[in-house]
Amino acid sequence: MWRYSLHQKEINMNREQTGQEIAQLALTWATAELQQDIALLEKLLANDFVGVGTLGFLLSKQEWLARHRSGEMKYSVHALDEVKVRGYDETAILIGRLTQEATYRDNPINTQLRTTLVFIRQDGQWHLASLHLCTIGSPPSFARS
Repeated sequence: MWRYSLHQKEINMNREQTGQEIAQLALTWATAELQQDIALLEKLLANDFVGVGTLGFLLSKQEWLARHRSGEMKYSVHALDEVKVRGYDETAILIGRLTQEATYRDNPINTQLRTTLVFIRQDGQWHLASLHLCTIGSPPSFARS
């Protein structure tokens, strides 16, 4: 019994540490997006990264980075908050709120999004493998109590 409790405490401490590490990494990602730091984004994104946009479109790592390289995507605000992290061995899932003030091809994108970031650990390093963005809205009237 004592060994189990000690082992469980160790697992809980590791999960908490992983959660803090992932939350910090997500903030690093958000800042790199804001600053169009392509070199850092290149390191943070997994090679097989897939981003799911608000309208369901998919972007590969190279397509995601191309938005910054071309200068078509520009942020004045790219802030992540309401962060919750769950860790599973070599995977961590973060759900948060992303506030954006941006332009894409000179079209304004000022919105709050719910985002899910999926991180994987490869060769001892965490990488952003996928993200999904959706507009935050209210439940439909039939679902409200």
